[in-house]
Amino acid sequence: MSQVKEKDTVKVHYTGKLSDGQVFDSSLEREPLEFTLGEGMLIPGFEKAVIDMKVSEKKTVSIPKDEAYGEKLDDLFQKVDKAQLPEEIKPEVGMGLVSKNPDGSERQLRVAAVNDDHIIVDANHPLAGHDLVFDLELVEIK
Repeated sequence: MSQVKEKDTVKVHYTGKLSDGQVFDSSLEREPLEFTLGEGMLIPGFEKAVIDMKVSEKKTVSIPKDEAYGEKLDDLFQKVDKAQLPEEIKPEVGMGLVSKNPDGSERQLRVAAVNDDHIIVDANHPLAGHDLVFDLELVEIK
C-alpha cells in the first residue's frame, strides 16, 4: 500500500482542536481537504503529520505553535480611533473587521479591546499563540 510523500496530492478529513479540546474546525460534515504537499498552503506541522500516512489510516497529532501559526505578535495590535470607523459599526470585543491595504488587498482583523474613543484591533491569525491538536484520516492519495 502506498504512503504519502512530498509533492503528493491528498484528501484528508480532519478535526482541529485547541490543546484544551475545544474544536475550532472540522471537515467531517463536508468534503475532505484536498492539497498538494510542499506547496506551503497549510501549516508546516499539518503537512509533516500527513507524510507517510496510508489510505484509511487515522491518527491524532499535536502541533506546537511554532509549526502552526506562531506566537501572537505585539506589533500586530493597533489602536484605531472610533472616528475612523464607519458610523454603522458598533465595535465589540471579538468582532471581525476587514481593513483595506493601500494595494487593494484586504486584511482580517479582530477587535481586541473597546475604549471610549478608540478600539484596539488584532491582526494576528486567530490561532496564533496556540498549540493545536488534529485528528486526521487519509482518504485518498491522487
